[in-house]
Amino acid sequence: MKPAVLPLHDIYAPITEHLRAVEQLFDEELECDLPFLAQICEHVSKYRGKMLRPALTLLAAQACGRVDREHITIAAVLEMVHLATLVHDDVLDEAETRRRSPTINAMAGNETAVLVGDYLISHAYHLCSSLDSQYASRTVASCTNTVCEGELLQVHERDNWALTQEQYLTIISRKTASLISVACMLGAKYAGADAATINALESYGMDTGVAFQVVDDILDLVGSEQQLGKTLGLDLDKGKVTLPIIHYLEFADHTARQRLRALCANPSDQSRAEIRDLLADSLDCAMNFANQRVQSALACTDRLPESPARNSLRAMAEFIVQRRY
Repeated sequence: MKPAVLPLHDIYAPITEHLRAVEQLFDEELECDLPFLAQICEHVSKYRGKMLRPALTLLAAQACGRVDREHITIAAVLEMVHLATLVHDDVLDEAETRRRSPTINAMAGNETAVLVGDYLISHAYHLCSSLDSQYASRTVASCTNTVCEGELLQVHERDNWALTQEQYLTIISRKTASLISVACMLGAKYAGADAATINALESYGMDTGVAFQVVDDILDLVGSEQQLGKTLGLDLDKGKVTLPIIHYLEFADHTARQRLRALCANPSDQSRAEIRDLLADSLDCAMNFANQRVQSALACTDRLPESPARNSLRAMAEFIVQRRY
């Protein structure tokens, strides 16, 4: 894959100071007088990584003319919700590593991890309720419902070898893209943008979010744990049928389909290598699909006035499909 057009440091340049304010508010909200819990919250804060959702909230706001204190709060809230889903996902997937560190469940057990995820959600809504308008609270709450629906649907469809591309897109649109879409929409909304611009940025977020998850699913099959800093291969272990597999099964003959199913049923280093070989063309097709969604996202930015923030939104969409294997 080609390297990113811009590194994240440059993409985030128009909002660097605002992101620092988000991090500060995030840490202040999670301050706790219980030493063990404070230590866990400090560990969770390392999950922030790229801070994609806060960055998109701020960039959307900046592209629409201004970043206010409300945007800082919304950005921190969305990151808390996102990190809560990561903590819960690690329990579901039995993941051991995230951001090159032990997951909460690996470090402190599933019970603690589930409660920490709940703790993050409760703090997110405590913080969001500090806004004068309840529009953001209701929107984030509705979106969180959608995320949970997507996660539940994904669990329900495990080992469904007849899963269609349409069903797959329903899952990832809900569990991943919806929160990214809301981040962009709220950034525009609270910057006072007109309805057409708000809708355009909401669509930008949906397209970008779908592309992000497709690439993430590709990386789970062919990525490097050392480079990505998290446990990989979990989709196969948990029977998650993703876009490359859907594409392969659509065109493979009966023998090839049975071979892939047998390999996926008994994941090992050797079987994973064979799976990657079998899926080579389908991985390319999945990446092409992600690129198409990025092009759609880029088109959504056309109505924005020229600005460094608009350029960063465009660069962010391109960055998503250019992450390293």
